[in-house]
Amino acid sequence: MHRSGALSPADTPLLRVSRPVSACSRCRAAKIKCDGKLPACTACEKSGRASECSSANDQFAKGKERSYVASLESRIEKLERKISYARSRKASVAMHDADEPTQGPERKDSLAVIRAAIHGKAARRREAADVNELVSDFGFLSVNATTRDFEPSTTNMTFARLILAASNNEAVPKPKSFQLPPRSTVMLLLQFYLDNIFVLFPVFSETALFNALDAIYQVNGRPVAEFEYWLLYMVLAVASAAQSQSSNDTYSANGLMWAGRALRHADKVLMPGYVSQIQALVLLVQYSMLDPAHFDSWQLVGFASRAIVDLGFHQDPPKEQQTDKKTLEMRRKLFYCVYSLDRSISMVHARSFSFTDDSISVAYPSLLSPLAQETSGSTLTRPHSLDIALLLFQLRRGQSSWYQTLFQSTREPLQQTSTYIWQMCQDMHEWSESFPDTLPPVFKDFLELELLYSYIYCIAPSCRVQSVPDYGKTLIFEYSMSYMQKVLPISKDPINNAFYTYHDALRVYFIGSQFLAVLAESLDQLLNGIIPYVPFVPGAPPPPPLPPSTGIDNMDRSMNCIAQIKDTLRTFGRRWYDAQALLSSFEAQAGSLLATLHQRKHGIPINNHSPPDFMQHPIYDRSGNLVTDDWSNIGPIFTNPNTLQGGLGGSSNGLP
Repeated sequence: MHRSGALSPADTPLLRVSRPVSACSRCRAAKIKCDGKLPACTACEKSGRASECSSANDQFAKGKERSYVASLESRIEKLERKISYARSRKASVAMHDADEPTQGPERKDSLAVIRAAIHGKAARRREAADVNELVSDFGFLSVNATTRDFEPSTTNMTFARLILAASNNEAVPKPKSFQLPPRSTVMLLLQFYLDNIFVLFPVFSETALFNALDAIYQVNGRPVAEFEYWLLYMVLAVASAAQSQSSNDTYSANGLMWAGRALRHADKVLMPGYVSQIQALVLLVQYSMLDPAHFDSWQLVGFASRAIVDLGFHQDPPKEQQTDKKTLEMRRKLFYCVYSLDRSISMVHARSFSFTDDSISVAYPSLLSPLAQETSGSTLTRPHSLDIALLLFQLRRGQSSWYQTLFQSTREPLQQTSTYIWQMCQDMHEWSESFPDTLPPVFKDFLELELLYSYIYCIAPSCRVQSVPDYGKTLIFEYSMSYMQKVLPISKDPINNAFYTYHDALRVYFIGSQFLAVLAESLDQLLNGIIPYVPFVPGAPPPPPLPPSTGIDNMDRSMNCIAQIKDTLRTFGRRWYDAQALLSSFEAQAGSLLATLHQRKHGIPINNHSPPDFMQHPIYDRSGNLVTDDWSNIGPIFTNPNTLQGGLGGSSNGLP
């Protein structure tokens, strides 16, 4: 390969492999990282010593190369020399021993066959090695999210196009020509985002947002950066979609329009290796949670998680490394925003986390940002307060702990099941008691719903806990009704507050399935209000308490809960088409049980006293394809407890 001369990028492609390579002589002497790129590594190119960069094999004697193909070629040469030596020796022996019969043509033919076989095998292995390297180069696109080599100047593939190709469910319509709305209209959307979403995910600074607003509206007359377009347009897209009440209303259409405007800058903004790429991905993840018809949130949060790990944000910098406090706080907030989204999205889809807790070591960000510390009289309602986000980060650490232990660690049954689950519930209960008195009611409801959902999820059957005790079934029964009583009015509120997404429809469906399962398993016990006895174990945490009694008959409460689940899914179905399929599936599951409840209520004899047999109906998307990756495909949890299982290790609890 030529090391000099004016060559086009096509003549000198950047060769990368995903397996470890030996460092060149200069990098080895300087004790710096060498990426092994050919014809010269990146370190030598940057220092202007590309001509001095030697490949790994140049450092070793012939026959001892650290290359599998080179060693094979050397071995072939040795075998050829042995064959030549054997032939010459045979000819010499034949000259001095004429009485001994010479070797027939069969011997010569066999040597030729052996030689041809050796050459053929080496050629096949060389070809296989070349193919493997090519495959590794393709795989490098999806594994290494910090490479900056895939740009339109060198190839038609960009990292942004790879992300969008993997995460698009439907193509986003190309935006038509438009004029910027009045600044006052945009300010209302920005204020909604800051008050309801930014306080949960402070992924960028407010100053950067308002600077982008001024630049795009030409207040200061300076050039507008690509990321500033993306930042403002995606914030407007999320704020618009979050206020939608129907898939056909103006808010929904405006959100899709703003998202389409932002995607025009995707190639530059989603370029890997920059902090702005992670910020841009988080905004796209937020929008995807509000628009599942066009984007797959689980795929997008996977890209964001991979990028944040590749940049090293999953580990705090060492103490001896001098890091600016403002920069450190921003990378911590950025990490926990991605962490929170990854845990939430993975759990709601019953999938594996992008990375385990064992691999991270990041302290929580400071309670208040520098702006809040400089301002007196700050409260939780101030957009720059991190109190609400910090509460959410703490809950995600706790959820991550028991989710990995119960669903992603191993298939072996968990020892002392009740003790572990009660301890996790107690930790989450203590977290809820840390809510400050100044917490706004809308966010208190938001966090309490997360708590009830976590209780039910943790107590429900898993791959390590095959059966739930009677008291656990009673808890699921009561917590499910408490959850529905709280989420139904929120879903019908004409003013959307906090950050409720399509994933809340999946949560309602999951909780409804759990409610039907425990009711079918223990119908008489739950309807009669029998509280199972829980034995006292010295030193063990107490079981979670039951919600206060309402004095209403459990028969009526059960029927009301089923009606509330249907009503909530029907309301969500007006915003998200996919929620309509969840409603149809739940109605099919609840049909026989609801008929049983009506018969018991009116004193009609029931011939079959066995629990209703739930038949899971398949759900199809709008294209007629079978849906296989949401809660709609899990079925009755108690009759098939192995449907939720992951493959990663667990770690310690993260709640304070």
